[in-house]
Amino acid sequence: MSFKNKVIYQIYPKSFQDSNGDGWGDIQGIISRLDYLKELGVDCLWLNPMTLSPQKDNGYDVANYREIDPRYGTMADFESLIKEANRRDMTIMLDMVFNHTSTEHEWFQRALKGEKKYQDYYFFRDGSPDKPITNWQSKFGGPAWQYVPSINKWYLHLYDVTQADLNWDNPEVRRECADIVRFWMNKGVKGFRFDVVNLISKANVEEDDPNLFDGRQFYTDGPHVHEYLKELNENSFGKDPSIITVGEMSSTSIENCVKYAGFDAHELSMVFSFHHLKVDYHNQKKWELQEVDFPLLKSILNSWQIGMQENDAWNALFLNNHDQPRSVSRFGDDQVYRKESATMLATIMHLMRGTPYIFQGEEIGMTNAYFHHIDDYVDVESRNYFSIMKEEGKKEEEIYAILQERSRDNARTPMQWTREENAGFTSGKPWLKVNANYNEINVEEERMDEHSILAYYKQLIQLRKKMPLIQDGIYEPLYENHPSLFAYKRKLKDEEIIVLANFYKENIHLDEAFDGYRMLLSNVDKEIYNQQLGPYEVAVLIKE
Repeated sequence: MSFKNKVIYQIYPKSFQDSNGDGWGDIQGIISRLDYLKELGVDCLWLNPMTLSPQKDNGYDVANYREIDPRYGTMADFESLIKEANRRDMTIMLDMVFNHTSTEHEWFQRALKGEKKYQDYYFFRDGSPDKPITNWQSKFGGPAWQYVPSINKWYLHLYDVTQADLNWDNPEVRRECADIVRFWMNKGVKGFRFDVVNLISKANVEEDDPNLFDGRQFYTDGPHVHEYLKELNENSFGKDPSIITVGEMSSTSIENCVKYAGFDAHELSMVFSFHHLKVDYHNQKKWELQEVDFPLLKSILNSWQIGMQENDAWNALFLNNHDQPRSVSRFGDDQVYRKESATMLATIMHLMRGTPYIFQGEEIGMTNAYFHHIDDYVDVESRNYFSIMKEEGKKEEEIYAILQERSRDNARTPMQWTREENAGFTSGKPWLKVNANYNEINVEEERMDEHSILAYYKQLIQLRKKMPLIQDGIYEPLYENHPSLFAYKRKLKDEEIIVLANFYKENIHLDEAFDGYRMLLSNVDKEIYNQQLGPYEVAVLIKE
């Protein structure tokens, strides 16, 4: 399994590094930072979409799957990026958005002109202009059907109104998608991340949701999804065993993920699941706040570790990405104990069974943006929900408190490289405001401190590479009912490590002395385990 010892770094290209002063990150900017990524020790760079797009959803609305958006550079720039990454023993993973296309995509435009072939690429349905085909809701708010007067038809969009869902039941669509993957493989791409890929097989798009939730039971882990993924595997990336694939799974189950990412499943290498990132959603609703439900967080992480392990399937390990608030602000303390909480969270993820993903800036402890005016927010979802919450009668101050915790822009603020203006990201005006704390939190400062969060990440990455135990060992939960401790054991033959992590700022005393173990790693530079864990402290013990 070529992916078991790898560490993957996610680049949000728009916010990583701008090379030409237009305020928008680009491919040449990424190339200029490859030495930093090599020094960090990562193996593979996952890039969010850089193909042609009107950017209604930051590139997840693709207008042409085979063309680099000029805002990021040229195809020659992209080919140079692959070559330069390979020269440093790193590979490139691309984001494939195959559940939907932009309504500006040629296929959709031809459908609008009445071409039956391309109408069958999507879910177009005849119906009365004043009644959507079903009562399903879009994940970005509002109905999931949009009426087109010029052709007297509705089309399905589970996301933004400009993101029309593709009809995977049409074999032509499946052939097109396999062909797109092969196109990028021929360029030298060695990894693919498939966006919301478990939604590609819809059951009955003409059936109302009786519970008026949003219709997800009709399209999540749908009737033919495993068959379609096996076919995609066989016709594209499955031809090269060195290619790493990961599927983003929306509202999925362990049972399905075992099929997606089982070692003999012939579908994907691994999966992203999100249940653990909803433990602070009140009533399971993203835009309603509550404290992190720590017992639930532990229970979910443990059950996914065990469930995937027992079925020879593989997890992608992460707390951060371009759609999630910064984990140090969410699960830690980003003020007093930023370093301790950032390193504790990294440790529990990196030492689990699975492949760890680092989202840009996580390795220096970047925090939420805490913007307090709607004009500072760019994200379509945040702006939609700002209006929805206002209509519901919420006060602005309450809405901002929610956006500061939940907005996807928290993760998307430009990468903080230096103390220079705009954090060294651009010499122009950044597309999204830089986080105000870039003076204290930046790569330059972290590089100069041998006890920094960045230095700790490098240690963690090296540990995974040199210890087969971390790659292949069995996962066993410990202290499952402890109210503030997250702990587990990893075992391989006679080797054992124990991870003990304090999730809170109150000290913990543990009765167990763990005789016969010594300290392997500590985020507070403690040399001996003394049965005490301070605020957000993590201790990794190894059996003598």
